[in-house]
Amino acid sequence: MTAAAPTLDAYAELAVQVGLNLQPGQDMLIIADLEHAELTRAVARKAFEAGARFVDVDYRDARLARIRADLSPDESLGWSPPHHVQQIHDLAARSGAIVQISAPPDPTIFEGADGERLARNAEVEWRRAYLKEVTEGRFNWVIVAGPTPAWAQRVFGEPDVDRLWRAIADAVRLDEPDPPAAWREHVERLDRRAAALNAHDFDAMHLRGPGTDLRVGLPESAIWDSASMQTAWGLTYVPNMPTEEIFTTPHAARVDGVVRSTKPLVLLGQLVRDIEMRFEGGRAVDVQAAEGEDVLRESMATDENASRLGELALVDNDSRVGRTGLTFYDTLFDENAASHIAYGEGLPFAIDGGQELTWEEREQLGVNHSAVHVDFMIGSPELDVDGIERDGTAVPVMRGGDFILG
Repeated sequence: MTAAAPTLDAYAELAVQVGLNLQPGQDMLIIADLEHAELTRAVARKAFEAGARFVDVDYRDARLARIRADLSPDESLGWSPPHHVQQIHDLAARSGAIVQISAPPDPTIFEGADGERLARNAEVEWRRAYLKEVTEGRFNWVIVAGPTPAWAQRVFGEPDVDRLWRAIADAVRLDEPDPPAAWREHVERLDRRAAALNAHDFDAMHLRGPGTDLRVGLPESAIWDSASMQTAWGLTYVPNMPTEEIFTTPHAARVDGVVRSTKPLVLLGQLVRDIEMRFEGGRAVDVQAAEGEDVLRESMATDENASRLGELALVDNDSRVGRTGLTFYDTLFDENAASHIAYGEGLPFAIDGGQELTWEEREQLGVNHSAVHVDFMIGSPELDVDGIERDGTAVPVMRGGDFILG
């Protein structure tokens, strides 16, 4: 089926009602680039129609990020204004909601940039505050995409925004007669798949593919999760639109082997290609990339645990995103086209009772704690995955990129 370009209102309504599941009286923050102003207004309109009490907007500007990376003094790199950090904590204290509108920035903005300074320019304390509130379930949130001519140029070689809109409509099921119903069916299918893995209580996962032979140990209380999540007060929402994954959190000290990326990563505005990593005892001890290695290394040096894994996610060949045949150069989409891992922050909600524990208790169970969380794709039609039972028995989970369990 060829999808029609979605209207802004239809897309915004899907994000607010299905993704965010916004409740009357909630305050909401929209985080978006300046280029997404029109979609931002549509989302705000739908939020107020759904009963939002207040909608605030945090506009980002990639060009300003480049100016800061080039000209700001060294001591300010990575600094977060206290009021910016406090905004996240205040919103979480009010059980608010966040919509992020993503899209890779115009790559020409960062041509010639110092990758190390660019990576250090990220607001570390803001990111730490955001991850803390997310992992503790203190607000509902959703990430959607905002097409731009620069993004379309990167994907198609021409600034065909309508074509990009149509690809997005396909990926987020806006081409269905009843998109909310299609999403309910999709979420149920992913939940069944996660339940099939949880029934085995695997001790580890073994991934094999071109350039990849990786064993990922799991915490004893690890669980596989999928599309929907719950806040600490029990509100169900879908944080990623699109989403095609089931995922868990690795044991921070039990990852060994080698892994190779299968899709490029856009990290802090720079393209990172052909990542290769070797893990020993949970830590990446050798990191290489054909392009963007400096920004990757700096990101993985953000803190002492940034070089450990925080997520393992499985995506099969039947993914709506993967079936487009496109590389979107945007993690929101590309991570849902292929299986992936993430270095940095672990997922407390992917262990039994994890959201009720302190971070010290989570770390004792093996959950990684970091100020970063960066996904990169390792899946392909050649990927095989086994679940390793606690007695050492290998159970086939994926063969040739297809699920055979669940």
